[in-house]
Amino acid sequence: MLSLVLFFVWPVLNASWSLGQLLLGTLLAVAIPWFTDALRDERARLRRPASALRLACVVLWDIVVSNFEVARRILGPEAAIRPGFVWVPLSIIDPHGIVTLAGIITMTPGTLSAELSRDRRHLLVHAFNLDDEAALIATIKTRYEAPLRQIFEGADA
Repeated sequence: MLSLVLFFVWPVLNASWSLGQLLLGTLLAVAIPWFTDALRDERARLRRPASALRLACVVLWDIVVSNFEVARRILGPEAAIRPGFVWVPLSIIDPHGIVTLAGIITMTPGTLSAELSRDRRHLLVHAFNLDDEAALIATIKTRYEAPLRQIFEGADA
């Protein structure tokens, strides 16, 4: 899986699908996982790939919508922006799922994963505009964490 991702990400990052970039991407896609295999304690196991595809669509949609919302807030009155931090309690225990959740939150404009508690039970999230802490927590848990639990832990929705 890592090789497949590396193969497709390399030409995208280089903005070139030339034969040379594809060959270099192939080389990196084989070499990097091979050299780093010993560094990984445990491997991620995707238990529900269909849920991963649905989650990817949700995340892409949320990124687009959040871009417009952040732009609207930036162009509006500054007093209407209420930044803040909130600790999100986590139900997910798989470390790969936690990292993916933190990445999704950071990729979505207007939010940023700031810290994971030592016991891995809470994630500190900064929100560009925090009108309702409970609503933000509920959104993160239902839109992202629940599908990630299905994907990485096989949990029911």
